[in-house]
Amino acid sequence: MQTNIPKEILNTYAGQSADKILRNCVHCGFCMATCPTYQILGNELDSPRGRIYLIKQMLEGKAPTRKTLSHLDRCLSCRSCESTCPSGVKYTQLLDIGRKIAEDNTQRTIPDKIQREVLHWILSKPSRFNFLFKLAARFNPLLPEKIRLSLSKPINNTREIKKHSRKVLLLQGCVQPTLQPNINLATEKVLDKIGIEVTSLKETECCGAISHHLNKHEQAQATFRQNIDAWWPYINDDYEAIVSNASGCGVTLKDYAIYLEHDPEYADKAKKISKLVKDVSELISDKDLGNLKITKQPKVAFHPPCTLQHGLRLVPTVEKILIQLGFQLVPVADSHLCCGSAGTYSLLQPKLSRQLKQHKLTNLTVHSPEYILTANIGCQHHLQQGNPIPVRHWIELVADNLN
Repeated sequence: MQTNIPKEILNTYAGQSADKILRNCVHCGFCMATCPTYQILGNELDSPRGRIYLIKQMLEGKAPTRKTLSHLDRCLSCRSCESTCPSGVKYTQLLDIGRKIAEDNTQRTIPDKIQREVLHWILSKPSRFNFLFKLAARFNPLLPEKIRLSLSKPINNTREIKKHSRKVLLLQGCVQPTLQPNINLATEKVLDKIGIEVTSLKETECCGAISHHLNKHEQAQATFRQNIDAWWPYINDDYEAIVSNASGCGVTLKDYAIYLEHDPEYADKAKKISKLVKDVSELISDKDLGNLKITKQPKVAFHPPCTLQHGLRLVPTVEKILIQLGFQLVPVADSHLCCGSAGTYSLLQPKLSRQLKQHKLTNLTVHSPEYILTANIGCQHHLQQGNPIPVRHWIELVADNLN
């Protein structure tokens, strides 16, 4: 694609990045076939190709409007278009640039501003979320059934922690230790079984995804740097990986190298951190599966989160593990499409999110599985609402059925 971006913008880091990405796009339209919002709304401006046009226009000098911002807001950042694109267009990076331009040059409505500020204030600090959730949990029996909290019953964690030659760092996550603490415990149990010692990192901050997706880029980058400083002492201490069992966090950590590549102090550190990040599924090899003796092998449907399949490109890693362990994995139509969770998307775009969830649940439940499995806490929580079939992280079910 030809561009006509003013020199003052081209001389900036964002301008150079955007120009390079735009020139790779050939407007073939393949991305439209796999875009969830375009499939629902049928408006090209709610497709990757349409949003690329909008961003190009802004970079070339056209003033954005609230309508522009609305089309960009409606993008799930699911990256399905990146998996489809034959030209390798880095759409998500371009979207980040476009959203910041639109945000800086338009005025949101007051209710929209308040909602985003409240969400950021609560979700970007695990301690705040934990306090408010526990406060709400005290009144849970009094709440209407439709909004009652789903409280997880902790598993027995009295087992002996063994020392192993292989060591990894495990991220605890922001909301996960509060909503589903068993995921981290199950991860430790399974990795211990295959001979990997786990050290849990007690983060004081989010991985930075919440700030980044809410266009608070300065706060996000401050969080990236703070996390790197906190984890850096472990890096040269024989730890082979930084493990995430939430693919949403994992893909953000993988992108630290991109987010901080212009930072002279942190660029090299960010690259090293990104290289060390692994999803828990990447640590389990074929030879490890013989150590995982499974007692029960129920029928399950697996939902690969967008961050796992389009961000980390790890499909069908989990599916292969489940099949080799003997779980009965049912086929799921349109597995490449987003479930509608997408971080804060389900709260900011509830109508579209509900439509996507309903479509996803229809496909996940058609073969009547005993469980729906996924690999990200956001998808798990989203798909469980209003759904009688238990939705669990796949590592939990493996740990539950270990001999």
